[in-house]
Amino acid sequence: MVESAPVMSVSWPAHVFHELQTARVVQVAYVPDAGHGALIDLCHADTAMRAVSLTTEEEGVAMLAGAWLGGQRGALLLQSSGVGNCINMLALNQECRIPLLALVTMRGEWGEFNPWQVPMGSSTAGVFELSGIKVLRASSPDEVREVMEAAAAQAYNACTPTAVLLSQRLIGTKVFVK
Repeated sequence: MVESAPVMSVSWPAHVFHELQTARVVQVAYVPDAGHGALIDLCHADTAMRAVSLTTEEEGVAMLAGAWLGGQRGALLLQSSGVGNCINMLALNQECRIPLLALVTMRGEWGEFNPWQVPMGSSTAGVFELSGIKVLRASSPDEVREVMEAAAAQAYNACTPTAVLLSQRLIGTKVFVK
């Protein structure tokens, strides 16, 4: 059985949500993830947002490109292990100058119990950077609002695809219990 260790702060999802609202994000694509759970719930509860559950992360890249072409802003919520699924689709944002705001809950760092999470968790920032995506990181609750504000401005004002890595220290570690 896998249980989540206590999260360092429950306020960071509210900060992220506030910045999504401030940035006028109306479409939120996500693959279900416990690390994003509170944020996903906030997005579903907001009648001005459309939260869409995906089967795979690269669908979100295409969905949000369509949202942008239709005049709407969107954000993609995913876990670091799903970043590898998006590599080919990320060329769309780079070549067409379509903004992307990706919010990534990190795994494979800070006390990870699952060895399968470590390789992609260790490579996430590099994969994004090699794909032409700018990377910002939030490791503590007091950084989240400022990092989100900068990322949204960079993504939507400069049409620069940007990923925010939400540290495993921030979301809490999972532990294996027998």
